[in-house]
Amino acid sequence: MDFDVAVVGYGPVGKLLAIQLGRRGHRVVVLDRNEADYPLPRAVTHCSDVARILQSVGLPPSAIPDVTEPYDDLYVWRNGDGETLVEVDWSGRGESGWYNTYFFSQPALEARLDALAGGLPPVRVLRGWEATGLDAAAGTVTARRGCERMTLAAAWIVGADGANSRVRRWAGAGWHDEGYFHDWLVVDVKPGPELHFPHIAGQSCDVRRPATMVPGGPGRRRWEFMRLPHESAADLDRTAKAWELLAPHGVTPDNAELERHSTYTFQAGWARRWRAGRVLLAGDAAHLMPPFAGQGLGAGVRDVMNLSWKLDLVLRGLAGPELLDTYGSERSHHVQAFVRFSVELGKVICITDPAEAAERDRRLIAERAAGGTPPAPPRPGLGPGVHAGAAGGRLALQGRVSADGVTGWFDDVFGGPGALIARDSRALAGPDLTALGISRVALDEVADVDGTYTRWLSELDAPAVLVRPDFHVFGAGDPAWLAAEFVAAVQGQRDAAPRAVPVARQ
Repeated sequence: MDFDVAVVGYGPVGKLLAIQLGRRGHRVVVLDRNEADYPLPRAVTHCSDVARILQSVGLPPSAIPDVTEPYDDLYVWRNGDGETLVEVDWSGRGESGWYNTYFFSQPALEARLDALAGGLPPVRVLRGWEATGLDAAAGTVTARRGCERMTLAAAWIVGADGANSRVRRWAGAGWHDEGYFHDWLVVDVKPGPELHFPHIAGQSCDVRRPATMVPGGPGRRRWEFMRLPHESAADLDRTAKAWELLAPHGVTPDNAELERHSTYTFQAGWARRWRAGRVLLAGDAAHLMPPFAGQGLGAGVRDVMNLSWKLDLVLRGLAGPELLDTYGSERSHHVQAFVRFSVELGKVICITDPAEAAERDRRLIAERAAGGTPPAPPRPGLGPGVHAGAAGGRLALQGRVSADGVTGWFDDVFGGPGALIARDSRALAGPDLTALGISRVALDEVADVDGTYTRWLSELDAPAVLVRPDFHVFGAGDPAWLAAEFVAAVQGQRDAAPRAVPVARQ
């Protein structure tokens, strides 16, 4: 084979996948029909586990303050009369130790990811090459650039080529459509120094023009305006229209720079199959959701973390190809919950009928007055796959630790999240998991700086927890059993029936 993996699409998902596989020594080729990164506005917010994913490639939010900024406040929805309908608390920190919410500039982030991918010898990026077909059985991708043609061979092909994925169509992966379609104009602005905006992220549920107003990363603001029934997408996607819609917010060509704008059709759905033979899907090629929960980009980079460690084991001959079947079963279950949650939020926001909006306002205002809280984002965990017991499939915690004179976040100190963490070093027996990306960490030999892991094991009521390389829990219980069961799960040797996790009491 010419390459181990061919990736079609070089957006944030393609970049991150190339980095994760290239750093593991695999030969990766990436094709993208664009000569440069996509310049128009797209994702603008991410959550704490995405921050941990960026940490895994050396780009934690604290290291890129020019790209991303934490948001430790509310997300407030108001109606056309300025009455508060909903206050969503986006403050605090998540399991990863990072803030629950960040706002960032995607083009700036992609530039950082591109620099990392470009510095990896096993990674070859071919810009300006458009994929024109694939032969899944032969493992080949054909591509063209102008009059040039070429065929690339790879053991595995990953379609990360966006919402209108050709790879998805060529692979016959199918599509489940939730039937949700709304056009919105998305606008990024660089305000001048004389402009000052409330820090609060806002959602206007005004029937005259539903709109979103949030930070857009350092030095930027983001506005999103819904297309009204009497307008066309072409009417909306004009620079003059963008300025017209910004004017009521005090934003004009005299005091701000209109950095970019574009009209998008917000959609919802997912691929029916995430793997078709040696072809896999990731990112928008595998799922689409409206942006109201801020989870679109997060879903794509979670795909990468799930896929990359499994694909690594398959490529190194430590697991069979059937391990990749768990990629789709785990991720599709997880992402469906966020797609449907985002759609439900959109159904509340995207109302232009005055009577329907009045009923919505009455209900939400009454619920808020009665002390009700808005629905929290789902916490679905992973679908069926490589995990065991009640704790399996959840996001793992990350705290600060100190070992061998180094103090920092767990992943930084131990070279990644994959670990069998036990209270007592004497319990760390069983098979060596190093080749599978799992280190051994005993809390009696490591300083648990903030008590994160001691508290976590107490909450789990277990002497040990095994964390996979993608930040998800394999299981909690007896460490020797966890180690043996993880090896069996990776190698496809577990029984189909779920088994209870034994716990060794101490």
